[in-house]
Amino acid sequence: MNVGFVGLGKMGSPMAANIAAGGFDLRCFDAAGTAGRQPTGATAAESVADLAASCDTMLLSVPDGAATLAVVEDIAEAANRQVTTVIDLSTIGPQAARTAAERLAAVEVIYCDGPVSGGTAGARAATISLMFAGPPAVLEAHRALLSAFAGNVFHVGEAAGQGQTMKLVNNFLSATALAAASEALALGEAHGLGLAAMLDVINASSGRNSATVDKFPTRVVTGTYDAGFSTAHMTKDVALFLSAASAAGTDVTVSSAVGETWNGALAAMPDSDFTEIWKYVRDR
Repeated sequence: MNVGFVGLGKMGSPMAANIAAGGFDLRCFDAAGTAGRQPTGATAAESVADLAASCDTMLLSVPDGAATLAVVEDIAEAANRQVTTVIDLSTIGPQAARTAAERLAAVEVIYCDGPVSGGTAGARAATISLMFAGPPAVLEAHRALLSAFAGNVFHVGEAAGQGQTMKLVNNFLSATALAAASEALALGEAHGLGLAAMLDVINASSGRNSATVDKFPTRVVTGTYDAGFSTAHMTKDVALFLSAASAAGTDVTVSSAVGETWNGALAAMPDSDFTEIWKYVRDR
C-alpha cells in the first residue's frame, strides 16, 4: 500500500512519523512546506495532485472543513489519479464530511472520516483514539495502517460524518468538564481551599471527570499548560458541536453556555493552550 499524508502540523507530523516508523511506503505534502517537516523514511510530494497520482490511500490532517474540501477538490481534479481511498483524520464537522464524500464519490474515490483524540502527546506515543466512519471492508483493509499511529480504532458507523459527530460529542464533553471544573475550583479557591486538596477529594468522589483526573493535576497545578491542544481548536470544536446540534434539532441549553465561555477565553487568550481556560475563568 502506497500511503499519502497531507498536513504535517502538530498532530499530522507525529502521526506521519509513526506511519513511516511502521514500515509503510509514505509520501507527504504540507502546503506550508514539506521539507523539514516530513518524517524520516518518508518522501516529499510536490502537491496534493502528485500524491493522488502516486498513492493508493491518502490521509488528511488539516485545520478545518475548508481545508479538507480544498484538498478533496485537488484530488478530484488530479490527472492520472491512482488514489482510491481518502481517510480524513481532521475535525471538520459532519456536514463538511458529507460534502467531501459526495465530491469524491463522483470520481469513484471512497471518503471515510476518522477524526482522532488524544492530543499531541498521544499522537507521538501512538495512543490516540480514532473514530472511523466508513465501510467495514475499508477499515479492515487499513487496520494495520491506522494501528500504526492510533492505539484505539473504533468503527462508529458506515456513513460519512458519523466519525465527526462522535468526535464532537467527545470534545464537547471534554470542553464542558474543563470549563465546569474551572468554575468549581475557582469557588473553592475563593474560600481558601487549595487546588491539590480539592482535586484529591473530587477524584475520590462523584465529581471526578477528565479535567480533574488529568488536565488539572498534570497541566494546571504544575503550571505547564502544555496539553498541546489550543483554546482556538477547542472553541472551534464546540462551535461545530453547536452547529451540528442545531441542525439535528437537539438541545443546546448547556452547550450554548459552554460555547460562550470558550469564546470568551479565546478572545482573552488567542494563543493559549486550552488548559489555560482555568486562568480565564478564575480571574474574570
